[in-house]
Amino acid sequence: MEGSRFESRTIYWHLQPSSTGASYFTLPGSLIEHVVLMLLLASRFQSKQHVPDSRLRSMGDSQLGTYTVEWGSVILGHYTNAPWCGHCKSLAPEYIKAAKKLADLESPIKLAKVDATEETELAEEHGVKGYPTLKFFRKGTPVDYSGGRTGDEIVNWLLKKTGPAAKELSNVDEAKAFIDASNVAIIGFFKDQSSDTAKNFIAVAGTVDDHPFAITSSEEVFSDYKVDTDRIVLFKKFDDNRSDLEGEQSEKDIKKFVTSEALPLVVEFNHETAQKIFGGEIKSHLLLFLSQESGHFDSYLSGAQEVAKGFRDQVLFVSINADEEDHQRILEFFGMKKEEIPAMRLIRLEEDMAKYKPDTTDLSADKIKSFVQSFIDGKLKQHLLSQDLPEDWDKEPVKVLVSTNFDEIVFDKEKDVLVEFYAPWCGHCKQLAPIYDQLGEKFKENKNIVITKMDATANELEHTKITSFPTLKLYEKEDNKIIEYNGERTLEGLSKFLETGGQYGKAAPDEAEEEDEDDDLPRKDEL
Repeated sequence: MEGSRFESRTIYWHLQPSSTGASYFTLPGSLIEHVVLMLLLASRFQSKQHVPDSRLRSMGDSQLGTYTVEWGSVILGHYTNAPWCGHCKSLAPEYIKAAKKLADLESPIKLAKVDATEETELAEEHGVKGYPTLKFFRKGTPVDYSGGRTGDEIVNWLLKKTGPAAKELSNVDEAKAFIDASNVAIIGFFKDQSSDTAKNFIAVAGTVDDHPFAITSSEEVFSDYKVDTDRIVLFKKFDDNRSDLEGEQSEKDIKKFVTSEALPLVVEFNHETAQKIFGGEIKSHLLLFLSQESGHFDSYLSGAQEVAKGFRDQVLFVSINADEEDHQRILEFFGMKKEEIPAMRLIRLEEDMAKYKPDTTDLSADKIKSFVQSFIDGKLKQHLLSQDLPEDWDKEPVKVLVSTNFDEIVFDKEKDVLVEFYAPWCGHCKQLAPIYDQLGEKFKENKNIVITKMDATANELEHTKITSFPTLKLYEKEDNKIIEYNGERTLEGLSKFLETGGQYGKAAPDEAEEEDEDDDLPRKDEL
């Protein structure tokens, strides 16, 4: 992620951070999993949106100890005014919304900010390695913020940490106010709050920070919301406005219900939704690539929403505005061009990151339903990207591989074959390129060793999945045993690796599965 040392350890839709600082598809988790939101609060933002002075304080090292103990509950944001901090800029308004909402609620929780580029010792003391970083202090003890990125999510997280997991609602006015205050609100209707399902509901409420939870046994509230039996109701300001879960439910069932129903039938991919999309229980995603400028959302979204209802617990429907510059890497990941929009693809976020392409460009509801149903039934074949084989692929010491010639060259029983899996945008790959060319020159006369490379972003293999760049694998002759290289990326190191038959610098079994933190990862985070 540009401007930060945070790296994603998970592969979502396989993208690199963009030049704007957005970390799409590299999720941090790709969208900065632990970095807690932002603290933007640069003076230029405050001049546009007033935040009560009692709710937002600037402080330095000498003031921190006094205020965090005196105030009781404080959330402190480490930020920077540097132009590269895209998250600081984009999330600033949400932090201000949180401050205003807490003020309206007359909450005792205070908001504060620290310019980490000025208060360097304080930032170092708190282990701040990227911006923005939020820390929540209770009586002087810091806790990493782990909630969402919107104003509502910040407030919900804070209220959860300072109050009961589920608020008690005793009358209709309280229930209405609770529902109206958030885009999503969950109420447990339980005549007996000591029942197993009620206890499970409270347990889930304590672990889900994104949304507010409440519980009621009031007959008045039951009647007003037309509830006659114990159930959990998720109220939302979109789609069908409410979803009900009845009967006895386990914690797992309740959490899955909340995670699924709290999202729109078709989720629009952006900074705020990325973590929910990738961090949810549903790992199969239908992606609708649409153009806002061309009116595709108006043309296709309603039909897709109707189809999504039938696959609610199986496939997550996601819309992606192809007009956004930050989303171009997503198109590249699927081997698509802007001219192909509107289009749809399916992806399974499992180990193999399997992608599927329909045999039609029609995005009617019937075609969408047929495509998804075929996927559910296991009738679709993976769509693998492949470049055309260059005419001069074998003219240089380092041979060029694509999907179509990979098996023939690499699984040669007569030769050891070294393959570099690279990405054109990968900084480490660019640094390695001249060294790798030197390696090719060094071994070009060796009849037993072949040096090769393949653009793994444009060529995919069903039997091999690459999760970081560059990845270097030696395919041994005779048995084609694979040895991954984990040594220094130098001519000397790579030469020793080849000369020792893959013994020098080889990755241990567990290291082959876990990339170095310095490696460039295909990012999921933000689709």
